[in-house]
Amino acid sequence: MVKVLLKLFILSFFLAVKIFCQSISVLASVDSSDYLVGDYINYTLEIRADKGIEIINPFFRDSLKHVEIIEEIPSEKKEVDKINSSTFGYVISFYDSAVVTIPPIAVQYKIKGSNDVKSVLSNPVIFTVRTLPVDKQAEIKDVKEPLTIPLDWKILLLIILIVIIVSALAFYFYRKYKKKKTEQPVIKKIIRIPAHVRALTALDNLEREQLWQKGRVKEYHSNITGIVRGYFEERYKLPAMELTTSEQMQKLKMVHSAENILVITNEFLNNADLVKFAKFQPLPSVNETMMKQAKEIITQTIPKETVVVEEEIKNV
Repeated sequence: MVKVLLKLFILSFFLAVKIFCQSISVLASVDSSDYLVGDYINYTLEIRADKGIEIINPFFRDSLKHVEIIEEIPSEKKEVDKINSSTFGYVISFYDSAVVTIPPIAVQYKIKGSNDVKSVLSNPVIFTVRTLPVDKQAEIKDVKEPLTIPLDWKILLLIILIVIIVSALAFYFYRKYKKKKTEQPVIKKIIRIPAHVRALTALDNLEREQLWQKGRVKEYHSNITGIVRGYFEERYKLPAMELTTSEQMQKLKMVHSAENILVITNEFLNNADLVKFAKFQPLPSVNETMMKQAKEIITQTIPKETVVVEEEIKNV
C-alpha cells in the first residue's frame, strides 16, 4: 500500500513540474509613442505560448472602449521554435490631446490535461496624443479664401475660337441640308385613265340613273351626247363640244380610225338633236337604242394597244 502511494506521489510531482514549466507571455504594443489628434494608431497584442497551452481567443474590444476603433485586423497564427504565436491587431484613433493608457488585457488559457482556466495579463500601453502647436502670441487671421487658378488668356481665346468654328460649321451644314431638302422635287404620279374607260364608266352611271324612265328625257339625251362628244375630244383631239352635228361629222370623216362609226354616229347625234331642239318625244326603244349606240361608238374606236399613262409632276 505504501509503495502504491509512493508511486502516485512521484507521478503527481512530475506532472506538477511539467505543468509549472509551461510558459505563456502577452505583449501589447503600438507603432509609436507620439501621435497627432486623429492619427491612425496600430495596436498589436502578441501571445506566445508553449504547445501544451491552449489559448482561449481573447475578446478585448471592451478594454479599448475609451479609444475609437477604426478597423479590426485579422489575427495571424504561426509557430516559431516550438512556440505558438498568435497576433491580434486593431487600428485605433484618439481625438483629443492627452496621455493615453491602454490597461493590461487579460488573456485566458488552459493547460492540456487540465480543465482549469487561467489568465495572464499583458503590459499596459502608454502613448501621447497632441494637437498641432499654436502660437498664442501670433495675430489672429481670417480663414483663407479659396485658391484661384490663374487664367491663361491664350487657352481661353483658343477655346472661344474652337467654339466659334464648330458653331459655324454646324450652321453651314444645317443650312446646306435644309436647302437640299427644300430643293428636292416632290414627284407625284398621276394615273391617266384611258378615254374609252372613263366614257364607258360614265355611260354605265348614266344608265343607272334612269333619267328617261323618270320623265327627264331631254336631260338624258343631253348627258349621253355630252359623254360621246367628250370622248371624241380626248380620243381624236377635236373640239366636239363646240361643233354642230354636221360640223362634227365633217371632222370625223377626216379621221381614218373613225371610218367605221360614221353612220352610227350620224344617226346617234341626229336623234339627240331632235329631242333637244325639236322637242321630239322618243319611244322607250329609241332611248334604249341611244345607249347601245353610244357604247358601240366607243367600243368600236378603242385603240388596239391601250396603255395606262403615268405622268410625273414635280413640285420644286
